[in-house]
Amino acid sequence: MFTTLIARQRRWQQRLLLGLLCLTLLLFVLSLCVGAFMVLPWQPLGPLEQQILLELRLPRALLALLAGASLACGGAVLQVMLHNPVAEPGLLGVSSGAGLAAMLAMALAKGADMALPGWALSLAAFGGALLVTLLLLLAARRAHLGHARLLLLGVAIGILTNAVMTWLMYFADDGSVREFMFWMMGSLAYGSQQLGWWWLLMPLTLLWLIRQGRALQQLLLGETQARLMGLDVHRLRVRLVLAVCLLTGLAVALCGVIGFVGLVVPHLLRLCGVSDQRFLLPASALGGGALLLGADLCARTLLAAGELPIGVVTASVGAPLFIYLLLRQSHDQPR
Repeated sequence: MFTTLIARQRRWQQRLLLGLLCLTLLLFVLSLCVGAFMVLPWQPLGPLEQQILLELRLPRALLALLAGASLACGGAVLQVMLHNPVAEPGLLGVSSGAGLAAMLAMALAKGADMALPGWALSLAAFGGALLVTLLLLLAARRAHLGHARLLLLGVAIGILTNAVMTWLMYFADDGSVREFMFWMMGSLAYGSQQLGWWWLLMPLTLLWLIRQGRALQQLLLGETQARLMGLDVHRLRVRLVLAVCLLTGLAVALCGVIGFVGLVVPHLLRLCGVSDQRFLLPASALGGGALLLGADLCARTLLAAGELPIGVVTASVGAPLFIYLLLRQSHDQPR
C-alpha cells in the first residue's frame, strides 16, 4: 500500500513537471511574439522582424527564464537550509544586499569617473548576497534563532539595505537616480543587452543546484540523520550557499531587485503535492522561469505608453500569497 502511494505520487510529480515544461515553452514563445510590434511565427520575417526578435526579445526572454529559475531555486534551497518555509532571497534581505552592493559599486565608479565593467558589478552583487546569507546562517547557528526570529532578522536586514539605497538615491545626481531606480524596482530591459559570461555561468550553476535534490532530501531528515547516510553536511552547506549567492547576485546585477519569486513558486508547488526535492528543484526552476516570463509579458503590455517595473508585478502576486501563507501557518499552529 505504501509503495503504491509513493509510485502514484511520483507519477503525479512527473506529470506536473511535464506540464510546467509545456507552460514555460508556451510563455517563452509568447514573449518572442507579443509586444508593441507583433511577430507572428507563421508569417515571413523581414529585416525589422528579425532585428526585434533576435536582438531584443530573444535575449530578454532568455534572461527572464534564467533569472526566474535562479531566484526560485534559490528560495527552495534556502527554505531547506534555514528550515524556514517562508525563506527566499528577497524576503530575507539577500537580494537587497546584492542590490546595495551593486549600487555602492556604481556610486564608487561614478565618483572615480570610470566605467564599471559588467564582471565587477556582478562580483559586487555576489559579495553583497554572500555577506547577508553568511550573517543569517551565523545568527541561526550562534544565537539559536527560531524560524520566526530568523525571518524577522532577514526582514530587518532588507529594510536596512533599502534605507541605505534610498540615502544613495537622495544624494545622487539625476543620471544616477535613474540607474538606482532600476535596481530597486527591477527590469529586464538593460540586463538583456549585456551579452557575456553570465549566459554560460547561470545555467551551469542552475544545473549543479538541481542535481543536489537528493542531498537536500537527506538534509530535510536532519543533520544527524544526513551524516549517518554518508552526507558531508558542512561541505554541502558551503557549496549551496555559494551557488545560491552566485545565482542571486547575477540575477540582481542583471535585473535589479525582484522579490517574492523564490517564495511564490516553491510554495505553490508544495501545495500541488510536490514534496520530493528531486522534483521540487527542477519544478521550481521551470515555475520561476514561467512566472518571470509571464510577469515580463504583463510589464510590457499592460501599459501602452511605457513599461511597468517587473519587480512591482511579482510583488503584486507574491505579497498577497505571503500574507495567506503566514495566516495559514499561524492557524495551523496549536494554541
